[in-house]
Order: sequence, then structure tokens, then C-alpha cells
Amino acid sequence: MNKQLIECVPNISEGRDLQKINEIANIVKTVEGVKLLDVDPGNTTNRTVITFVGEPHLVIEAAFKLIKKASELIDMSKQTGEHPRFGATDVCPLVPIANISMEETATFAHKLGKRVGDELGISGYYYENAASSNERKNLATVRSGEYEGLKDKLANPQWKPDFGPSEYNKQITTSGVTAISARDFLIAYNVNLNSTSTRRANAIAFDVREAGRVLREGNPITGKKVLDKNGEPVRVPGKLKAVKGIGWFIEEYGIAQISYNLTNISITSMHEAFDETVTSATSRGLRVTGSELVGLVPLQAMLDAADYFLTKQERSLGISESEKIKISIKSLGLDDLKPFNPQERIIEYVMNANADKKLIDFTVKGFADETASESMAPGGGSISAYVGALGVSLGTMVANLSAHKAGWDEKWEFYSDWAQKGQAYKNELLFLVDEDTNAFNKIIDGFRLPKSSEEEKSIRKKAIENATKYATEIPFKVMETAYNSMEVMLAMAKDGLQNSLSDSGVGALCARTAVIGAYFNVRINAKDIKDTVFANDILAKAKHIYKKTIQLEEEMMAIIDSKI
Repeated sequence: MNKQLIECVPNISEGRDLQKINEIANIVKTVEGVKLLDVDPGNTTNRTVITFVGEPHLVIEAAFKLIKKASELIDMSKQTGEHPRFGATDVCPLVPIANISMEETATFAHKLGKRVGDELGISGYYYENAASSNERKNLATVRSGEYEGLKDKLANPQWKPDFGPSEYNKQITTSGVTAISARDFLIAYNVNLNSTSTRRANAIAFDVREAGRVLREGNPITGKKVLDKNGEPVRVPGKLKAVKGIGWFIEEYGIAQISYNLTNISITSMHEAFDETVTSATSRGLRVTGSELVGLVPLQAMLDAADYFLTKQERSLGISESEKIKISIKSLGLDDLKPFNPQERIIEYVMNANADKKLIDFTVKGFADETASESMAPGGGSISAYVGALGVSLGTMVANLSAHKAGWDEKWEFYSDWAQKGQAYKNELLFLVDEDTNAFNKIIDGFRLPKSSEEEKSIRKKAIENATKYATEIPFKVMETAYNSMEVMLAMAKDGLQNSLSDSGVGALCARTAVIGAYFNVRINAKDIKDTVFANDILAKAKHIYKKTIQLEEEMMAIIDSKI
């Protein structure tokens, strides 16, 4: 259900020749499913930062092609620039975005490095979370000596590359080496002030950023710096880890801002940086008017911000994703300076911008019209899943109403928990609406396979069997999810807002209908499965869920009959 996404941010050692830059960057577009998000060249640094995103195996393919193209077009023996560098593709960090751990991302970094070494003959090093040793974690250490020092570096056994040839050769003379990593997502995030004072903005930045400020004797601004025993200035740490920050004046908007780099949003999030800035600004007689996001942001960062502010307000967290996005935008003031369009600023939304339209994207009328058309899909399985989604949506509604009822403030978390469970069931069932149709289409695809030879017949037969199994597993999953979702309606019938008792009841009836409807689909699809062990097993489990659903429906009806 949940697609894994990683971001890749290669930095190439060319920032002046736009033809070369575009040729290198556009190679990413040749990998279907990968989205090129940004190309940012720098003339003085002679360096370009390229950003693209997609599913891990596709991103690795695109990154490999980019590194290959850069090695063909950039000759490091002739390259100069202000930025430290040691390769045509100087660094190639991979960043986990959605539904993937840092450990998994590091594994993909290693796969990429192996391909670069084996297939391109380009040497390199792993750093940060992909590093082969603690000594190689820091990029500055790995890149020390830069391109000009590579010959001596590779001659040193301590700096044997993690991938690719160990000796300095003709390939390395032109391509240099590459550093590949897995690292955390970095957010460039500015907070707006009702002031034009850069000095005041800097004071707030020093309060908040990890590096803090230099300790001074007497006057904290003009006093003599306090030095340690090594003669280095002693620093007073700021309040937040993994945060860099400085104050500046933005002439375009006529305001001062604190410009932050949030280098690890799992340590310090946008909303934490925002709130800490509000606290510091207020203590200094200033007011935060909003904030500005530079570039793109992962969906989860926006959802986490919404949960943070909803919790502060003692409001239910079990609301829809779209409502949470609105809460985040308004709470952080992301639309203070200019409109904030989630479809253009949230990575996952940008990725899905050109995706095929799903059934769940139809209007209510459009969905009904599509169902009534002469097309065989959506069929009973998709409709069952959709009815189940409507049912648990009613239960979730009752939970949210109960969480906001006057006089029940002390119980808001109880109802919020149930609403969150309801949202999870709803999202799963909505996914299954389209997946049931996809499963049906896989069977059709199987029947369309060629059958002119014995080998083709065997392949076709296996494809049809596997597709039929999957088309049976999906409605079974609908049964499971819809049955489990009835716990939300049952809890709300017992302890939720009693004026909405009928809504809980209708929700339970929808869930029951979803289970029975999906049961029909399990049975009709299972009869075509040749693997009788598989078929008998799933039919037995489905029948068990069906019986439990009928029992739960009777319990629900008894509660409603006793209270109405």
C-alpha cells in the first residue's frame, strides 16, 4: 500500500556550462517513475546540486546513469571552483523520504556504490550513515586533499576505496572519485518576524541554533570573548540540536527572518523550530508572523506538525490528511508571504501529480456512473471496500464529535485514539477499492498472454493462477479490515456521543455489508484456483470472519435497540 520513496541529491563539479549541466540532469528523466525536482547551478562554486525522487530501485538506476554521464562530460583534470570537490559526481547522498528506514537507505547506497565501481570503474567512499567505519563518516574527512590529492590518497592503505579500483588510474584522472551516502532529510526553513532588524533576528537565531553564541565577559554582545585552554572561544549552546541558523533582512518582503537549516528533522522538526522561535521572539518583544519553506518537504513532516498543534489544542488527531495539511499551513504560517500549494511543495504529492486517476479520485457521482457503465470494473469487490470505508468513516466522525463535545474535555485523547484507528481503517479500505480492480485486471492480463508454444502456455497458466490467488487475497483483506473496523463503531455506540448512535449503527451495517460482499468475491474467485490447499485455507478463514461479523452485528444491534 505505502510506496517507498527516497530522494537523491548528487552534486556535480560543473556549474557554468548549462548544456553539460542539462545533459547530465536530464538523464534522470529517462528512468520512468523518477521525478527530477530541481537543478541548482552555482557559477562561482562551479558546482550544481541536482535533486530527484522515486522508488529506491528506480532512483539507484537514475543515479547510476547520472554518475556515468557526469564522468563522460566532466574532466576533473581541468576543473576549478571555490567548493571542495574530488569527483565529477562529487557526492551522491540518498535520503529516506517515505516508508523506508535509514538502514534500508544505506543498503541502497551500497548497491549503488558497487555498481559504480564494478561497471564504471569509478572509485569512491561511503560516508555518513552508509560509512564503512566511524573514521569515514564525516564528508570533510573523506574528501580531504580533494581531487589534487587523490594520487597520494589512493596510495595510502588507510584510504583504500570502499568501491572501485584501489589504484590511481586513467579513469580516476578524468572522473575523480565519488562519495555516496545515506543521510537525513535537510529542510531549509525561514521564520518571519515583525521587524526589519537583522541584529534582533540574529539574537533569536543564536538562542535557538545548536551552535548557540560565543560566551563573553560582561556585556553579552560587546564583551570580551571567553577562551578555553586551547585559545578557542567558549560557546553557549542554543536550545535545539541539528539546527543551523542566522538572521537576515529580506528586501523583497521588507522583513527580517531567521534562516534555519534543519539538518535532521527526526531530531528537530519544523514545528519545534517554529515554536522555539516564537518563544524567543516573544521574550525579546518581537512577534513571529509566519514562516517560509524553501524547496520541498516530506508529507510526514507536515502531518507531524499538524499532530503537534492539534495536541496542544486538545483536539482529535483522527482527522483526514487534507485537513491536517491545512492545520499545518495555518499553524506554521506557511502562507504568510505567498500562497502555499501543497500539491507543489509536498514531495509525495509532486510525485503523484501525473499518476493515473484512481477510482477513489472520482466524485461520488462519477464513481457511481463508472460502476454503472458497461465496464466490468469496478465490481463487487471494489464496491465492498468502498462501503466499508464509508462505514468506518461514520464511526470516525462520531469519535471526532465526541472528542470535541463540551464537558468531555478530559476524555479527548480517548476519542482521538479511536478516531486515529478509524482513519487507518478508512485509508486501508480506500486503498483496497482500487487494488481490487487492479487485481481483476491482472487476471485479464494473464489471459492475454501468448499460448503458441508449450513454454508460453506454462507461463500463461502460472500467471493466471497467481493473479487469481491475488484477486482472492484482496477481497479477503477487505473482509478482515472491514470486520476489524467494527470495533470503532462498537466503541462509539457504547461510549460515544449518544445523539450520534444511529451514525454508529449505520457505520456497523456498512462494515457488515463490506464483509459479506467481499466474502462473495473470495468464494467466486477461489473456485478457479487450482491450488486446492491455498483455496481451502482462504475459504475457511473467510467463513470464520463472516460468522464473527454476523455475531458482532447482532451485538451492535442489541446495544442500539437498548438505547434508542
